[in-house]
Amino acid sequence: MAVRMAQKIILGSDHAGYPLRRWLADRLKAEGNQVEEVGAQSEDSYDYPVAADELVAKLLDFDFGILICGSGIGISIRANRYSHVRAALCTSETMAQLARMHNHANVLCLGGRLTTENEAWGILQAFIETEPSEEARHVRRIEELDSPLVC
Repeated sequence: MAVRMAQKIILGSDHAGYPLRRWLADRLKAEGNQVEEVGAQSEDSYDYPVAADELVAKLLDFDFGILICGSGIGISIRANRYSHVRAALCTSETMAQLARMHNHANVLCLGGRLTTENEAWGILQAFIETEPSEEARHVRRIEELDSPLVC
C-alpha cells in the first residue's frame, strides 16, 4: 500500500521521537509528499507539550499531523486539548484505520520508543489511506465529540 501522493503532512516530536520522526519524514518525502517538521532538532532534551503546540498551531494548513514522543501518550494528551484536533495514539494498523474511519482523527500519535520503523510506516499508511466514515452514527458521534463540555 503506497501513501497517496501530494499529501501535505506535518510531523512533530520531542527528543525521544526524533529518530522515528526523521525516518518517517524522509520516507514520506521519497513518496512525493510535502512534509514539514517541528519540534526537536536533535536527540537533546525537548518537551513534548511544546512539540505538540508547534504542530497544532500549523495543523490547519496540512492534510494530516503526526506526533511522536517516547510512548505517544503525553503528546496525544496535549494535542487533544485543542478543539480542532482529534489525535489518536495508534499501535496497530487496525487502530489507525478505526481512528480515521470512526473518529475522524486528523493527528496520528506514535510511541518512538515502542514502535519500530516498519510498524510505524504501516500504521501511518493505514491512517492516511483510510477515509472518514460518513455513516450517520459516526457523524453523530463526531458532533458529540466536538460539542463543548460543561462540568
